[in-house]
Amino acid sequence: MTTDLAKYIFRFIILILAQVLIVQNINLTNYIVLYPYVLIIILLPFQTPKLVLLIISFLVGCIIDFFYDSSGLHASACTLMAFARYYILKFMSPREGYDAVLKPTVDDMGLPWFITFAGSLVLIHHLFFFYLEVFRFTEFFRILLRVILSSIGTFGLIYLIQFLFFTKRK
Repeated sequence: MTTDLAKYIFRFIILILAQVLIVQNINLTNYIVLYPYVLIIILLPFQTPKLVLLIISFLVGCIIDFFYDSSGLHASACTLMAFARYYILKFMSPREGYDAVLKPTVDDMGLPWFITFAGSLVLIHHLFFFYLEVFRFTEFFRILLRVILSSIGTFGLIYLIQFLFFTKRK
């Protein structure tokens, strides 16, 4: 239990630092913005209580808002993502429920499950974030393109991070 907590804290620090120090400085275009820090929320254990999940997500968003100077955009998008995570997991849950030893990773749950789970969470985060950032519907299709491209880019980076750092060594 203590080693799992230490792993999650280490993962939290590394992903926040990677987002703030590396990814923030990557400029692909205005249409592709990468936010791999959402992996912190995605990889939390299945048994995480809802209130703890919401608090962690809010704190992650506040930390990113501090570095991006974005006035609560990340905090609100992360909180919505955490709220939706519970219902997506409930919808995708096997009859017996999730095994306590499994984690929401590609290795444990498989690629189709992870694409559905993480892809929908990233899409929810990005939809809320980018539409709240602009806060008008006159540029609806331009923002929708930005959401789709950023979601694909973020999911690709999340998958790459999982492939490189979170695979089980045999």
